[in-house]
Amino acid sequence: MSSESPGTQAEPIRIPRTIWALGFVSLFMDLSSELVHSLLPVFLVTTLGASALTVGVIEGIAESTAMLVKIFSGAISDFMGRRKGLLLLGYGLAALSKPLFPLAHSADVVFIARFLDRIGKGIRGAPRDALVADVSPAEIRGACFGLRQSMDTVGAVLGPALAILLMLWLADIQRVLWFAVIPATIAVALIVTGVKESTHVSSTPKFRSPIHWSVLHDFSSGYWWVVIIGGVFTLARFSEAFLVLRAQQAGLSVTWVPLVMVIMSLFYALSAYPAGWLSDRVSRTKLLCVGMGLLILADLVLAQSSSVITMMLGVALWGLHMGFSQGILASLVADKSPRELKGTAFGIFNLVSGVCMLMASVLAGGLWQSIGSDSTFLMGAVIASTALLLLLLKKQ
Repeated sequence: MSSESPGTQAEPIRIPRTIWALGFVSLFMDLSSELVHSLLPVFLVTTLGASALTVGVIEGIAESTAMLVKIFSGAISDFMGRRKGLLLLGYGLAALSKPLFPLAHSADVVFIARFLDRIGKGIRGAPRDALVADVSPAEIRGACFGLRQSMDTVGAVLGPALAILLMLWLADIQRVLWFAVIPATIAVALIVTGVKESTHVSSTPKFRSPIHWSVLHDFSSGYWWVVIIGGVFTLARFSEAFLVLRAQQAGLSVTWVPLVMVIMSLFYALSAYPAGWLSDRVSRTKLLCVGMGLLILADLVLAQSSSVITMMLGVALWGLHMGFSQGILASLVADKSPRELKGTAFGIFNLVSGVCMLMASVLAGGLWQSIGSDSTFLMGAVIASTALLLLLLKKQ
């Protein structure tokens, strides 16, 4: 009888090929995007002569657009019953935008390129996550999502690192930006050849808006507190483009400026999983308090930084605050919203955050231009302190 037991052991469940393909798609596209983003603020200011306010407007509109488009892309993919077409559209738009950056001779062209790139990000995000959920075996779904996210993070580190190597070789930002086209093209090719739709696709449902305004009264006060606190916190989290500009002010050459994004992404990646692990064991609001405290400290260090070392310390703290806030805020939204209204809950939260992201980057650029760079980071510290105070009042 016992001799049958070895034969009855189930084989370990393997991560599907489509998940690996999506992971490499994320890696190559993030490598491409971060290569561009690590040099773009300096390119705008030094080569194209743009002001800090212009940088803030471009970044604010671009990032808020991605958040707002994301609200509807998931519902559209559910309605279509297919994910791959939206993935191709989203990643394809991002890939098509890449040649516009090195070709740009004005800030207007950069704005168009960033706008297309972020629309693509908004279109692809929710359908991609839905496809991961579609094809992942339930027993290893967490591992499948974790694999894709970790490969995305690898791309976020490799992109700026590659930018440094290319700048050391070519010493020309526009020539370096052309290299972003290659990994973006590879990402699109991987979608075409390696990504397969789920075989368990239901019949096409009736389209439903992701935000049901008629049920707003069904949300608890706890949920609305999270939305308000998240919105105020987002006002304090202006674009990382200002970290890049601060690095140049601190004395980093254009070649080494992308090191800012390498450091930030590394500390973000190293802290995100421990913060998520802790959030299942201790109070999420306490951990969010830590995240806000880290942002306040990062802003104060960056405002007072007079050397590359202190500036990099501020960047590292910024990365840590991302790890201790992004996933935890999403978890709090899920915790405080009714089971049947999760989509609407995240839709409202992303809508508010998108508007606040636009306001934050425009305000940061305006202060930088009119008063000075120190004022931008001090403003961030004050607003983050306000968010922390609101969070502490909520706990009482």
